[in-house]
Amino acid sequence: MELSNTFPVATDLAGRFAAAGHRLYLVGGSVRDAFLGRLSGDLDFTTDARPPQVLAVLKGWADAIWDVGIAFGTVGASKDGQTVEITTFRSDAYDRVSRNPEVTFGDTVEGDLVRRDFTVNAMAYDLLERRLIDPTGGRAALAAGVLDTPATPAESFGDDPLRMLRAARFAAQLGFTVAPRVSEAMKAMAGELGRITAERVQVELSKLLLGAHPRAGVELAVSTGLADVVLPELPAMRLEIDEHHQHKDVYSHSLTVLEQAIDLETDGPDLTLRLAALLHDIGKPGTRRFESGGGVSFHHHEVVGAKLVRKRLRALKYAKEIVADVAQLVYLHLRFHGYGGGEWTDSAVRRYATDAEHLLTRLHKLVRADCTTRNKRKANALQRTYDDLERRIERLAAEEDLARVRPDLDGNEIMRLLDLPPGPQVGQAWKFLKELRLDRGPLEHDEAVSELFAWAEREGIRTRG
Repeated sequence: MELSNTFPVATDLAGRFAAAGHRLYLVGGSVRDAFLGRLSGDLDFTTDARPPQVLAVLKGWADAIWDVGIAFGTVGASKDGQTVEITTFRSDAYDRVSRNPEVTFGDTVEGDLVRRDFTVNAMAYDLLERRLIDPTGGRAALAAGVLDTPATPAESFGDDPLRMLRAARFAAQLGFTVAPRVSEAMKAMAGELGRITAERVQVELSKLLLGAHPRAGVELAVSTGLADVVLPELPAMRLEIDEHHQHKDVYSHSLTVLEQAIDLETDGPDLTLRLAALLHDIGKPGTRRFESGGGVSFHHHEVVGAKLVRKRLRALKYAKEIVADVAQLVYLHLRFHGYGGGEWTDSAVRRYATDAEHLLTRLHKLVRADCTTRNKRKANALQRTYDDLERRIERLAAEEDLARVRPDLDGNEIMRLLDLPPGPQVGQAWKFLKELRLDRGPLEHDEAVSELFAWAEREGIRTRG
């Protein structure tokens, strides 16, 4: 591997550290990704220089410097549009209660590398001497596509249990498998994840789902028991038979839906869509009913599922927007099945589109991905039917601007016509007119006014009309 000429900024920086009497090494994920041919513009370094010395070297060279991580020995900087993070050699000790280390600086690059999470991340490259430093066999593990720990897995995961979930994340991002001893340790120590904050768990879970191979990461998390701790609704689906009897269980079906939803992405990885695809059926375990004749039903599982999604994603500290959007997609994912052979009225089509609002494109993808039948004739028929629904939505959108459906009279006009002050009655009138618009499409102004007066009379509101 030859990196010295690939990133002139890095080589220049290494020269500045050497002139100041220090060593600087490209390290960790940057070295791993360079071997994989996927190195980004963000570079990670390690050095024997202490943080004040790092700041001194960077001063006058970097375009910007930030020291928010200086308590942990990390200084960040940018130069010519490239971001670098420089961390002093570490030899931390962990208290085994929290995941917080007692930050201790080390003296050798080898000592720094052996305390890292996985051997593929425990390599460093000396840019000036042009040599690889690989004390734990990371390059061989990288070539084999195997995740193993520099120390024993029990020691590594005992120091930082989040590393177990990170193993599942790397399986999803890189398509790697875990060494047998790592898998066994994950199964034995999965419960230790309970001492990691929800925020840190959520970051790793999101990275896992956004990886190139999320199914591999999910399956590893489920098979080792990690998912029982961080997302217990997911393994709970393994015992639930899909009502169409086309899949071994709802869990397997959900993984297939996830993969099919990914195939429909057009603008890069979509966390909201992937969460919805993975979790769209989590309401089934709580709604399963065995019917006479041997059938199985899951009535209203979309309603139960939406509630479970809100509860779990809130517990994982996801942003409010993501919680709301994923829950709404789960709630709406079954509605299409009432479309039948296209019997919906234009009113029903309007409601489908307006209830989805900004999620309509994602809902289209989720519904299409949810078709996992192996019967090609049935699958093609479902896709053709959905094609028809999309065409109807597009036609109505072009005619009526469905993206901004509003009542034919606004709040100010409602107050003027009914001689009402601002308050709940105006909101009720507005809601009535919006429902009317959804049912009948755009109304002429006089017709909307007439309907408003008729509603007010039914509600006992005295008007001047």
